[in-house]
Amino acid sequence: MNKKRVLSGMQASGKLHLGNLVGALENWKRMQDDYECYYFIADWHALSTNYEHTDDIVSYRMEMAADWLAAGIDPNRAVLFVQSQVPEHAVLHLFLSMIVPVPWLERNPTYKEKMDNIQDKDLATYGFLGYPVLQAADIALYKADLVPVGIDQLPHLELTRELVRRFNHIYRCEVLKEPEAKISQVPKLKGTDGRKMSKSYNNAIFLSEEPEEVEKKIRGMITDTKRARRKDPGEPDDCNLFPLHLIYSPEKEREEIRKGCRSAEMGCTDCKALLLKNLLPALKPHLEKRKELMQNPERILEILAEGSKKARSVAQATLEEVKVAMKIA
Repeated sequence: MNKKRVLSGMQASGKLHLGNLVGALENWKRMQDDYECYYFIADWHALSTNYEHTDDIVSYRMEMAADWLAAGIDPNRAVLFVQSQVPEHAVLHLFLSMIVPVPWLERNPTYKEKMDNIQDKDLATYGFLGYPVLQAADIALYKADLVPVGIDQLPHLELTRELVRRFNHIYRCEVLKEPEAKISQVPKLKGTDGRKMSKSYNNAIFLSEEPEEVEKKIRGMITDTKRARRKDPGEPDDCNLFPLHLIYSPEKEREEIRKGCRSAEMGCTDCKALLLKNLLPALKPHLEKRKELMQNPERILEILAEGSKKARSVAQATLEEVKVAMKIA
């Protein structure tokens, strides 16, 4: 029985953080047995915001692969590959960029969000505006049936679907497949400053950090902003910290936190201590496995090379169909 194909990727623009683990990697791991999975390191996408600072992209690829493997992504059950090792991504991106209307790109909510939040970089480039076109090419090359996304990412996928429909309509073909969303129900993790956890915002808890650094960040984390004083009652559902309790703390402790916070019997310091008691042991196996993997970089490179070879064979076949449909083969 043929399995449906899943495709997803991560941008190689920094080290992975806790949000990447609970929001993507654990979901990827669960899908390996039920789907034909293609997971790629999006190193060309990293250029959209880091085109002036490319020195670390190669090392980020290695560290990202180590985190994937440490999280349980299995190269025997999924294809792990590097975007730049499959040049067909760039070619299909070029073809799609010729037909995408500019207003489709300007309405992208993530484009607007990052333009507002990232002030230390010049993002007024086509590469940043047009990264959803490259994203569409990433997906379309593998004729993915499903793309795992959170609810807030649906607009990104819808642009891919629209672009696939436009290509097939213009060239009177059915070469490219419209992907469906596979909704991932995961807690929304906020960073240490209350905004969405992101390496771009310098507010993330990284998977490569030692326990002492994780503890320092958790203890300094902004909690319920309406709880200005120790005696003020709080609301766990409005607290930046509580989503981590929902993931890592047992139900009994969560109920104690809810009661204690709302009655002001428990302070934020106590709440953070409870979280650290549960969070640090949960992260320890990943950190240890990651260190072990990083001591054998040749094996990581071998896994990525093998996966990229498999991915490229699929991408080449799709691109040939695209060229025939466009009558430029």
